[in-house]
Amino acid sequence: MAETSPAMTMESMCHGRQGAEMRRTLLEGMLSRPLTEAPPAADDAALAELAGKLDAVARRRLGRSLSIREVDAGSCNGCELEIHALNNAFYDLERFGLRFVASPRHADVLMVTGPVTRNMREALERTYNATPDPKWVVAVGDCAADGGVFAGSYAIVGGVKNVIPVDLHIRGCPPRPVQLLQGLLALLERQSE
Repeated sequence: MAETSPAMTMESMCHGRQGAEMRRTLLEGMLSRPLTEAPPAADDAALAELAGKLDAVARRRLGRSLSIREVDAGSCNGCELEIHALNNAFYDLERFGLRFVASPRHADVLMVTGPVTRNMREALERTYNATPDPKWVVAVGDCAADGGVFAGSYAIVGGVKNVIPVDLHIRGCPPRPVQLLQGLLALLERQSE
């Protein structure tokens, strides 16, 4: 039996109605613009002021910069994308002394996203217990507040407040990075009163 060459296989795929549809789809994809959102309006001064104020309040309250540990308790990853945006070149929280840490033992704030799934309940409790005092818990997004679109599912135990005490809820699906910064600032200002 003779082997078919790759050219023969490609040639046979490109003939007929399916081949024409494939070529049309390929050309449309190559010639059209990517489907992306417009970048946020650049307001560097307002962002710098907000992040600088947050760092100043953290230093006054803690005597050092704020360390944040993000915990995904079962989310769709929408909130994680917005939280991770805080580390990108546009927001760049590190320049203001705010940082994300890999261990809850180094964290001041736990930012928890998603409804707490049955499988993540124990992990969230352990993370909370491993975080030294003073600690604050921020429930990020609608799902973390009350289960969101997943409320009533057999797979979740509900919002974060059903498992650990919550100091602040930041609503949104997902909340924007600036909302996250405003929420952290409000939390620290309230705690320093």
